[in-house]
Amino acid sequence: MKIKSAEFVVSNSEVAKCPKNNMPEYAFIGRSNVGKSSLINMLTDRKSLAKTSGRPGKTQLINHFAINDTWYLVDLPGYGYARVSKTSKKKFQQFITNYFEQRQQLVSAFVLVDIRHKPQPIDLEFMQYLGESEIPFGIIFTKADKLKPKAIERHVEDYCQELLKFWEELPPYFVTSSSKSIGKDDVLDFISATNDEIEQLRGA
Repeated sequence: MKIKSAEFVVSNSEVAKCPKNNMPEYAFIGRSNVGKSSLINMLTDRKSLAKTSGRPGKTQLINHFAINDTWYLVDLPGYGYARVSKTSKKKFQQFITNYFEQRQQLVSAFVLVDIRHKPQPIDLEFMQYLGESEIPFGIIFTKADKLKPKAIERHVEDYCQELLKFWEELPPYFVTSSSKSIGKDDVLDFISATNDEIEQLRGA
């Protein structure tokens, strides 16, 4: 897939105020320091489509971006140790839950995981929540440029083994690096193929 256009549409904290059309949506979420904004900018070939910040937890709203006027990339607040008050964190964690449970246009979530670290309980718990809620998701491993190939293989395998303790089969997963554009085509091709399947189902 070639990204010809990527336009910001709306930010809000209420699912009811999300775009009304039926374009498929792909939601990106992860811990607050996982490199989500950099990944979004890499995927869309835009330097500042998503706001990057040295301060984790900058994204605190549901952000919709229209891609090629055919699907939405949704940038969601991170979970983890964002430097916001407990009241603010509780508020935006609630609208994340509302988004996942109410948004019918959602096709898939992408859970971003820093490949440098061992499987983290907070990531595994969130994936468990998605599974129990019957929400399709894939895993995007970020910051692959920080490790050597053998270490990447080992860390991915560690994650797969941990997931297989609770899952009968693995979700799709992608190894990426925003600074090196690693994994870009893999993620976009997955989205493109999924969109094609949706079009076929709608036309049937």
